[in-house]
Amino acid sequence: MYMKCKRLVDIVLSLIGMILLSPIFLILIIAIKAESKGPVLFKQKRVGIHKVYFHILKFRTMRIDTPKDTPTHMLDNPDQYITKVGKFLRKTSLDELPQIWNIFVGHMSIIGPRPALWNQYDLIAERDKYGANDVPPGLTGWAQINGRDELLIDVKAQLDGEYVGKIGIKMDVKCFFGTIVSVFKSDGVVEGGTGARPNNEAHRQKERASE
Repeated sequence: MYMKCKRLVDIVLSLIGMILLSPIFLILIIAIKAESKGPVLFKQKRVGIHKVYFHILKFRTMRIDTPKDTPTHMLDNPDQYITKVGKFLRKTSLDELPQIWNIFVGHMSIIGPRPALWNQYDLIAERDKYGANDVPPGLTGWAQINGRDELLIDVKAQLDGEYVGKIGIKMDVKCFFGTIVSVFKSDGVVEGGTGARPNNEAHRQKERASE
């Protein structure tokens, strides 16, 4: 019953969001087009509920010559590809706004585990252990307010599993307002080097999963 109510809330809030945020969308579209050539939106294959693929939408934050299907954390020097406008969009998470459409059409929910890239096999496998691939992925979630890019893959999957185990209005409200705080503080946002396991022991403890 709660999941049906959750879907209804997603539809209503995403529709309201698209209407109210349309002026911001227009400003960002102009800024992106003014700085670099290429499409305004960036599409990327992600893993949805029950591991069904869908294309997530984001505002483009990188140059069009960036290697395709390569997570930012796997690029040697991601800063060379990120545009100036893109850097601002990533820092403020405004690049995620087009996902309101993904929410409206049912690919995603407002709250849920962040959808893994199609080739993040380790994260997908870890999430299987906790049933986290069997709920709608979200714009934000429990893992995002508890570390985001700085989390080890197994820790991120455990947090996603914790969300699944406690899914309900209380948990969703906690994630929603926790996300607002995290965005303002830019908590856990890291560019480059994420998801790797360097030889340095200190860095082993800082393996980060891609957003």
